[in-house]
Amino acid sequence: MHHATPDLSFGDLTPEFMLDALDAAGLRADGRMLQLNSFENRVLMLHLEDARCGSTAAVAKFYRPGRWSDAQILEEHAFAAELAAAEVPVAAPWALADGSTLFHHQGQRLAVTPRQGGRGPELEDPDVLRWIGRLLARLHGVGRQRPFTERMQWASAAPAQSARDWLIANDAIPPETAPAWDDTVRRCIDAIQAAFDSLPDLQLTRLHGDCHPGNILWTPDRGPHFVDLDDASQGPVVQDLWMLLPGDPDAARRQLHAVLDGYEQVAEFDDRELRLIEPLRTMRMIHHSAWLARRWGDPAFPAAFPWFGTPNYWMDQTALLREQLEAMRPRDTTPARVRDEDIVDFDGDGFA
Repeated sequence: MHHATPDLSFGDLTPEFMLDALDAAGLRADGRMLQLNSFENRVLMLHLEDARCGSTAAVAKFYRPGRWSDAQILEEHAFAAELAAAEVPVAAPWALADGSTLFHHQGQRLAVTPRQGGRGPELEDPDVLRWIGRLLARLHGVGRQRPFTERMQWASAAPAQSARDWLIANDAIPPETAPAWDDTVRRCIDAIQAAFDSLPDLQLTRLHGDCHPGNILWTPDRGPHFVDLDDASQGPVVQDLWMLLPGDPDAARRQLHAVLDGYEQVAEFDDRELRLIEPLRTMRMIHHSAWLARRWGDPAFPAAFPWFGTPNYWMDQTALLREQLEAMRPRDTTPARVRDEDIVDFDGDGFA
């Protein structure tokens, strides 16, 4: 099995290099740095000698080379600035020494945002979920004002097709498991595309794009705020809803209802988008396998995901994707959301 070539792009990110980069960007750190959890980029919390915008604590992100273009990153930053201007609580990047929010230093690119503390939200609390729903509706309200032109779209099966094509072209799947996996993925891609084709007038919106619970922080006085717009994208708004749901089908139905109850206090929601939950979930599963394979040259990935790439992994993925085929199977009638506790299980297999 072959994976991506060795990734040494972060090899020069020593503490000294990062301090020098921050100094060149016009931010003098006092030497206290804590690396934060992030596989895709290198992210650290730091303390500044002088306050910036009233804050001496900041978060610096060094972007993985080759993942996003400058134009894609700056489009994300502009979206964050629009959200902040509309008083949607996000951490928007600061302008740095050259006047841009994206600073280049010896082949590396970085952005810096103020540190915003908080803890994970209590997603079992309906009031918390309603608040998150209202906040997502406000984010999407800003997102509808103009489209992305550089960021990726979740508007067809294209991301799944691209992931499948890369995995096959790079021999990332053991030969003994590749035929079954590929046959299943091809059928999944057809089902995903059919789901999008069934909604020809689907409205696409600028999204957070990776709105799982780890990207929402909560404070008792201010409620929820978003972090990490690194995967900001364009697509149906349900993309920012389904990742908040737990694996248990009954709990997922209750929590979906609470989020939508809050959402619709601020904006309308097209119930037809609920048909896209399982196609979007399936697409993310295929995309995730390709992401792991592409990053295998980074030493952090084999250490964190030792189970990836084995024949058992690909057999398990094939089995899960076959379940997703059933979950995506078209029903005879158009699903309609029922109010209160009777949210319909549209896919017939829960949200697990």
